[in-house]
Amino acid sequence: MTVKSLKEKSYSGRLGYSYRRHLQERFIELLLFMAALFSVAIMLAIIAMLVKESFIFFQQVSIWEFLTDTQWTPLFDDAHYGILPLVSGTVVSSLVALIVALPLGTIIAIYLSEFAPFSVREIAKPFLELLGGVPTVVYGYFALLFVTPLLQMIFPELPGFNLLSAGLVMGIMIIPYVSSMTEDAMRAVPMQLREGSYAMGATRFQTAIRVVMPAAFSGIAAAYILGISRAVGETMVVAIAAGMQPNLTLNPMEPAATITAYIVQVSLGDLPHGSIGYQTIFAAGLTLLLLTLAFNIIGHVLRKRYREIY
Repeated sequence: MTVKSLKEKSYSGRLGYSYRRHLQERFIELLLFMAALFSVAIMLAIIAMLVKESFIFFQQVSIWEFLTDTQWTPLFDDAHYGILPLVSGTVVSSLVALIVALPLGTIIAIYLSEFAPFSVREIAKPFLELLGGVPTVVYGYFALLFVTPLLQMIFPELPGFNLLSAGLVMGIMIIPYVSSMTEDAMRAVPMQLREGSYAMGATRFQTAIRVVMPAAFSGIAAAYILGISRAVGETMVVAIAAGMQPNLTLNPMEPAATITAYIVQVSLGDLPHGSIGYQTIFAAGLTLLLLTLAFNIIGHVLRKRYREIY
């Protein structure tokens, strides 16, 4: 075999290898694109289904009545279709949860990121994230059978079903989401910023509060928005512990229903498919989707405006 033929064979081998590698990369790109397209298609299908069914509902009930009526009794003879009682229950329970989750989650994140030794962090963080794996129905019965009796020892007039205990337990449930994402955002801040702060005489606490947290603001904002969306969309805790009585109130010590709890209540009932009572769950679901979308848009704007690139 001549030198020329060897060179030609080597060149053809490299060419064939390059072509096969190109095909493999294109195939992998196609798989990744299909995976991304699948998630987008599922989201569009959900939105289309909610809009279609809600349009049928709003053909029978005016949007003005839906947004302004203070009663929500779609399953009774004297039907009212005001979403405000469900929105108030959702907002109050979410506020109670966020009052618990955001401060505690931030404090835990600051400790794990800036103060905890490596061995403590490696043990504490998995246990903390384990809270996120507990089924929500367990949290619901924990709120009903443990937290509510404790609160009744402090507030004897507290009813068995109330927004306060549901919100407190929801806050405990959300802490892992807030703390984990906040800690990841803080640990992504370059060490040079910390070293510069220490060189100017700042303490570790001052560095964490005045240097690291502002630098990680976009990630912390994303963690907070995730916590808010998680609180607004929670179902089983409020369905079990808060009661399922639509009640226009801002008092967390009263029973009330949230949007998700009402959807569960109707979905498990015997309403005929296509009835106006059945269509209410899609109108309520669309309202919940718009609330969550609003929070996500706010989070996106905050991340885009305050994002730091190092």
